[in-house]
Amino acid sequence: MTLDHIAVLGAGAWGTALANVAARGGARVSLWARDPAAVTTMAVSRESRGLPGFRIDDRVIPTSRIAEALAADAVLLAVPAQALRSVAALAAAVRAGTPVVACAKGIERGTRKFMTEVIAECLPQAVPAILSGPGFAEDVARGLPTAATLAAHDEAVAQALARAVSSPTFRPYHSTDVRGVEIGGAAKNVLAIAAGIVAGRGLGASAAAALVTRGFAELFRFGRAFGARPETLTGLSGLGDVILTCSSAQSRNFSYGVALGRGDPAQAGHALAEGIFTAPVLIEMAKEKGIDMPIAAAVADILAGRASVDAASETLLTRPFRAEG
Repeated sequence: MTLDHIAVLGAGAWGTALANVAARGGARVSLWARDPAAVTTMAVSRESRGLPGFRIDDRVIPTSRIAEALAADAVLLAVPAQALRSVAALAAAVRAGTPVVACAKGIERGTRKFMTEVIAECLPQAVPAILSGPGFAEDVARGLPTAATLAAHDEAVAQALARAVSSPTFRPYHSTDVRGVEIGGAAKNVLAIAAGIVAGRGLGASAAAALVTRGFAELFRFGRAFGARPETLTGLSGLGDVILTCSSAQSRNFSYGVALGRGDPAQAGHALAEGIFTAPVLIEMAKEKGIDMPIAAAVADILAGRASVDAASETLLTRPFRAEG
């Protein structure tokens, strides 16, 4: 499979960074944005409002014409999880057999669908795939070493996509465990909010280590119940992403949790924290399968106003004694 032309739908920070990665790897890249004025500005300034201070590679062609983007050999949907369906719908004319890669981490509200399921529903003629893992847009844009996982059900497609969306400093590992990669990316956002709450409350490094460890055990139980492979959950898109987003202020979910812990969620720019939308869906899905996820449930209760940060923390600390597992 030859993927010489890559389209990135979404010119925010992550989309712009991925467009530059694909261009550095030798591909011709179309970077689509809905607003023609923004596209004109990008074309002239060679800079995106979503990633200021970083030059857009000369091989990246900004466009607001969706048909131009859909002529590509592969399409990356670099938009937030809750907006992915609306952007996928715009790509209805994508050619049959074209790989369409979700670059968002989350579960759709209402439908409880994972990102590749949304793609399959909106674009039945496309080949769904998922890119996820421990990486921040600014790090990727700076050319700092970053690794991720790119999964498709067909291994040859996954390999071709991993080669196409790579550069000397951005290394995607390929996988066929689509569901495992999606679960790691979605569930870790909820854990990052919990870790941020611990940091915001000043509960210390020991509490943070305990929370992340037990939180990952929850993620692992959930993943296994939904068919994820253990090696995926302990790999880049699972444990690797947990380590990154549960410890860095660059993570929107962690930063939002910090603000919650300090009693000031308005400071966190929470509209961009995907874990807010994922937490209640995750708990609904866990309950249906009888999966115990007390940390994720505590986050969902806090976000819904059913419990205060202190009350939720006390509930976790007073859980019955049991064997670790």
